[in-house]
Amino acid sequence: MAQFTLPKNSRYTEGKTWPRPDGSANVQAFRIYRWNPDDGANPRIDTYYVDRDDCGPMVLDALLWIKNNVDSTLTFRRSCREGICGSCAMSIMGMNTLACTLGIEDCESDSIKIYPLPHMPVIKDLVPDLTSFFAQHALIEPWLQTETPAPEGEWPQTPEERSRLDGLYECILCACCTTSCPSYWWNGDRYLGPAALLQAYRWLIDSRDEATDRRLDTLHDPFRLYRCHTIMNCSNTCPKGLNPAKAIAEIKKMIFARHT
Repeated sequence: MAQFTLPKNSRYTEGKTWPRPDGSANVQAFRIYRWNPDDGANPRIDTYYVDRDDCGPMVLDALLWIKNNVDSTLTFRRSCREGICGSCAMSIMGMNTLACTLGIEDCESDSIKIYPLPHMPVIKDLVPDLTSFFAQHALIEPWLQTETPAPEGEWPQTPEERSRLDGLYECILCACCTTSCPSYWWNGDRYLGPAALLQAYRWLIDSRDEATDRRLDTLHDPFRLYRCHTIMNCSNTCPKGLNPAKAIAEIKKMIFARHT
């Protein structure tokens, strides 16, 4: 079996290699990032062996199998297990994705490597601190804003107007796109990042919303919007198949048209 070797100057150390499950001929190795802020030790990479005949098909199933059968201290987020909540976002084999929708066999590796989402503070093991991420999402005020009196029923919207929201409203705020963006790595304290900007565009083109000018004023900033350099990592990694890069480009076009 091929083994991943840590570089000599790595900040990670080789951790514990847990024993293989007894009597299993169908075994998959997992090398998982571990860090506990309470023990004072450096991050490490622990190796686990999962009995595939006793485990579901997804990477999240393997993590749950490890936690339930091998090491109860392994820490990660999960909830819906259906690719809806975004809780189990992590870096698997170098790609930001959802552990609940990625099949073990799709990894095509003797040793599957799992890390927390990159370039975010780590709370513990595979759990990143997303405080800043959600604060940036809140900054774009992701709710319907109107000035006209509310109708007695629903706000009217034609099917064509509603269709403009397709490919935007499906964002589950998993942070896969934002944490894959080099511009966000460099300027995460000021650049809003792909997820927040995609959500901003979703409200900018909503026919019912009446705060377009104010929303564009909020985004028209050298860092909040214009740190995007169209690297495209965000669109390539989105587990929902959305295109944040296109949404960001459309916002830039709206601002340009407004000032010409």
